[in-house]
Amino acid sequence: MAERSTAAVDVADTSGEEPLTAQAGQATDDGAEAEKVSGGEKDTARTDATRATAAESQPPELHSGHKLARRYRLEECVTRLDGFSSWRAVDEKLRRAVGVHILPADHPRARPVLSAARSSALLGDPRFVQVLDAVEENDVVYVVHEWLPDAIELTTVLAGGPLEPHDAYQLVNQVSQAMAAAHREGLAHLRITPGSVLRTESGQYRIRGLAVMAALRGITCDHPQRTDTEAIGALLYAALTQRWPYENDAHGLTGLPKGVGLIAPDQVRAGVHRGLSELAMRALVNDGATASRQEQPCTTPEELAKAVAAMPRIRPPETSFSTPPPYQRTGYQQGTYRQQPAHNRQPGRPTQAIPTPPPPLQSRTGKALKWSVSALLIAALGLGSWQLADTLLKMEGDQDEPGSSQTTGGKAKNPVAKPIKIERAAEYYPDGKPQHPGQAQDTYDKDPGTYWRSRSFLQGPDLNPSFKQGVGLIYDLGSKERISSASVGLHYSGPHTTVTLYAANSLSPSEPLSSMQELGTAQTSGTTVEIRLKKPAKAQYVLVWITAMPYSPKDEFSDPGYKQAVTEVSFTG
Repeated sequence: MAERSTAAVDVADTSGEEPLTAQAGQATDDGAEAEKVSGGEKDTARTDATRATAAESQPPELHSGHKLARRYRLEECVTRLDGFSSWRAVDEKLRRAVGVHILPADHPRARPVLSAARSSALLGDPRFVQVLDAVEENDVVYVVHEWLPDAIELTTVLAGGPLEPHDAYQLVNQVSQAMAAAHREGLAHLRITPGSVLRTESGQYRIRGLAVMAALRGITCDHPQRTDTEAIGALLYAALTQRWPYENDAHGLTGLPKGVGLIAPDQVRAGVHRGLSELAMRALVNDGATASRQEQPCTTPEELAKAVAAMPRIRPPETSFSTPPPYQRTGYQQGTYRQQPAHNRQPGRPTQAIPTPPPPLQSRTGKALKWSVSALLIAALGLGSWQLADTLLKMEGDQDEPGSSQTTGGKAKNPVAKPIKIERAAEYYPDGKPQHPGQAQDTYDKDPGTYWRSRSFLQGPDLNPSFKQGVGLIYDLGSKERISSASVGLHYSGPHTTVTLYAANSLSPSEPLSSMQELGTAQTSGTTVEIRLKKPAKAQYVLVWITAMPYSPKDEFSDPGYKQAVTEVSFTG
């Protein structure tokens, strides 16, 4: 297969979340698409006949400024390949950047792409870049997905060198768990590469192109779980060695020497973590052979995730602090307390002698007098302190409002509220029926103009439990935080909205509500609801659960009915 110089095909063929300037001009070996992606299986869908058919279906004439559905304004084309194109665009209604894949409706892959996009959107797992829309109109099929401007491709990260053991551990742990969850829902990726994995500023990894990338490329496979597992093993191998574990160069990484076979990462580069090296070999399905032990290969993401969990946890490196300056002796310790500084002496004037204090009293009478004086001083200080404290308490008590004094005689001071940073969010739908999972991040972006919205319901304002118990969002605070209150901004007003806070155990969209701890509840007919906890509680994951919503007429987003939208959520400790 001929080598093509393109503007980072591996970036755009997934979902285009990152600008391609980071990889522009790199030569991409298209042979890497079919090389060893399934333990030696070639891509069975990439035949000459399929490519010829795709070439006949040229993408429609599009240009920067063109609008889809009078909403998505195309900004920059990042890929044109095999009859489809990928764009960076702007959602003018929600005022945010998005990515768009576009195909002619008669393209041979148009139907598989639509089906894959809709299946991926139903998963709603925040570890994947979310599909926001999948539409066929005016002889065009297009898929809209998230665009993460603050995330960096793993390709770019590895260009700076191999990862530290803790970062490599987090990579394989998060990606294997995410893919295990996807396969449990019957979804495969089939094209996991360093270009399809993004690292956010908080150190979380997001996978883009789930199911959609393979459909766009026409990739199929007889053993999807093994294919994805081996791809994760290749990611780990590259993270540990900064080398691609096959003979061909790919994704900006140098391949292994030809003819030597697969070499364990700790034999390629000194200082590689032995446990991670062996894990990479097991995921690459080389039957687990290493220099030190023999382990069973991992052939599914679930097996790989369990193998990672069985490893001793690799902790992040300790922060190194600069060495404090050496301890300096003071002038008193150096014996200069009695000397007048040289720079203060005036020439021609004799140095004034500092009188020597009298020697301490050594006689028995002197000792008795010394102890008596000390006792009197201590008593005087104690009496003065008590009188001063009593005076201050009386002054403070005079300023208190009637009935507000506590047992201490003073007014109790409330602790200062501290805002808690939200790391990420996901929609919660234990019944398997999501509302709009891709909009969860819009509820803490400090932009009231963007929001997550529910669908319209026929019954209300209290939702019918037999049909829908409620709708909600789970927030990850990064670590356990002390929570005293929450503020939830709402888009629709009217009687009435009921919101309850729960301490959840994870970002899982299907965790039973019965396993969570209720923190507090509140009701409002306005556009803001404040929930104050009777007693502060500690939690990392907090569920905002809505069980009643006001009636609102039809608008540009939804039909008339009982509905609600969340604009901004904040927590204070």
